[in-house]
Amino acid sequence: MREKLSLPMARRVALAAQGFAEPRPSGPVDRRHLNRVLGRLGLLQIDSVSAVVRAHYMPLFSRLGPYPMSLIDDAAKPGAKRRLFEYWAHEASFLPLETWPLMQWRMRRAAGNDESEIYGGLARWARRNGPLIETIYGEVASRGPLAASHIEGAKGKGGWWGWSDEKHAFEWLFWAGRITTHSRRGFERLYDLPERVIPPGIYNAPAPKPEDAHRELLRMSARALGVATYGDLRDYYRLSPGDVKGRLEELVEEGELLPVTVEGWKQQAYLHKDARMPRKVHARALLAPFDPLVFERSRAERLFDFRYRIEIYTPAEKRQYGYYVLPFLLGDTVVARADVKADRPAGVLRVLATFAEPGAPPDTAAELLDEFRLMQSWLGLERLEVVPKGDLGPALAKLARAERTTS
Repeated sequence: MREKLSLPMARRVALAAQGFAEPRPSGPVDRRHLNRVLGRLGLLQIDSVSAVVRAHYMPLFSRLGPYPMSLIDDAAKPGAKRRLFEYWAHEASFLPLETWPLMQWRMRRAAGNDESEIYGGLARWARRNGPLIETIYGEVASRGPLAASHIEGAKGKGGWWGWSDEKHAFEWLFWAGRITTHSRRGFERLYDLPERVIPPGIYNAPAPKPEDAHRELLRMSARALGVATYGDLRDYYRLSPGDVKGRLEELVEEGELLPVTVEGWKQQAYLHKDARMPRKVHARALLAPFDPLVFERSRAERLFDFRYRIEIYTPAEKRQYGYYVLPFLLGDTVVARADVKADRPAGVLRVLATFAEPGAPPDTAAELLDEFRLMQSWLGLERLEVVPKGDLGPALAKLARAERTTS
C-alpha cells in the first residue's frame, strides 16, 4: 500500500469513496440505489433553504441523476420500510436506522445538559425549565405525532433567538433523544416518542460504549471520505478531540486506517484500507452546498483548490458569487460554480450567475448546460433561463440561446 499520494490521486480516492467514480444508472433509480448511496455517505445533511431544492435531496441527484424524490420521503416515513431517522450528526441529518445505537452516547450527554454536546444556551435554558420540558414531553406522549406549532406559543418570533419556550423544549427533547421525528408536514417536523418510531429491533438494541461508538463513527467517516486528515474524520460526525482520543490510533493499529502523506497537505492523512484508487474519474455533477464532498470547506480547498463560502446571510451587494451557489464537478475537479434558483411559480430554473475556476476546460459551459437541463427536468420545471452574469455566464447564455434556436 502506498505511503504517499499525489494530490490528483487523493482527489480520485475521495471521489470514489463518495460514489462519483461510477456512471449514473442508465435505467430507473430505485431503493437499491438509495441504499447504496446511504451506505457510502452515512448521512444526508438537512437544511431549510429551498432556493433550488432542499439540501438532503441533492446528493442523490449529484450521484445518480434524476430520481424520484419520493424515495427519500418514503425512506423517512413510519412503517416497515422506514430506512432513515433524523438526528444531529454533521448538523441536522437523515441517518440510516442502524446508526441509532451509535448516537445514544450523544443523546445521553445532551440529556445531561453537557454543553459540549448541545448548544450551550439551550443546555442552560433546559436547567432552568425542567417542568416545561416534562409538560411538552407529556403532550407528545399523549398526542403525538405532534408539531411544535401545535403547542400555543411554539412558533415564537422566528430563528434561534426568537424561539418560544415551547420550541426550546421540543428542541432539547429532540437533542436528548426523548422524542424524534415521526414524519414531516412540508418541512415542519412532527414529533413522537422514539419507541413508537424506531423499529423495535433497533430501538431495543444495546447501545455500544461511547468509545466503541466513537471508533465506529470514525471508521464510517474514513470509509465515506476515502482519504482524510484527523480534522476531516472528526468533522464528519462532529466528534470532539476528547471523543477520538486514542480511537484513531486504535484504527491504525487494527489496519483499518493507513497513515499516508498527501502532496501539498501539511497534516497527516489517513487512507481507508478499502479505498479505491481509480486511474480516472469521469464525473459530472452539480453539488449542494451541504454535500459531504464539500461541506467541510478546508477539505474542499485542500482537495480541489476550491475556496467556498455560503453567502446566504451576506447582504446582496456584498456577495461575491450569489445567494445559493452550487459547485460544479467535472472529471475529478471542481471547475465552476453557479448561483441558481428554482422559480417554481413561473416554472423556470434560473441560472443567475456562473463563474469558472482557474484552469477550467474549454467544454465547461457545454457540460454545465447539459447538467442544468438534467436538473430542470428532475425538478419538473418548464424552462431554463441563463443570465449572462459572471465570467462564464455569457458563454453559457449563448449556448442556451443557440439550443433554443435549433430546437
